[in-house]
Amino acid sequence: MSEEEIWGHQENTGYRRGIDLVGYKVEATDGGIGKIDKHSEVVGASHLVVDTGVWIFGKHVLLPAGTITRIDTAEQKVYVNRSKDQIKNAPEFDEAKYGGEPTYLEQFARYYNQPHM
Repeated sequence: MSEEEIWGHQENTGYRRGIDLVGYKVEATDGGIGKIDKHSEVVGASHLVVDTGVWIFGKHVLLPAGTITRIDTAEQKVYVNRSKDQIKNAPEFDEAKYGGEPTYLEQFARYYNQPHM
């Protein structure tokens, strides 16, 4: 997946612009990992910020939109193509760096573009 593709919503996931995904549960390939705290629809940088709650001690992780495989609006769940461990080991989301560093998202693109474990 190219860096451009990782930040865009894939076809056939059920994504429609304007859907408020905040509060939706997030399902990894091997179970639930938390709830969506923030959702960005910025073209070329679409992503979710997930609050993992007590699962990994309140860590917030960023998931590029390209990791989404399905959005179920009836159940309010978003399914992603990464395992719990892959998400747990991702760089932690830092709100201050997100707004202040133009290259901040690059570390997430590099991490999520690694071959699946």
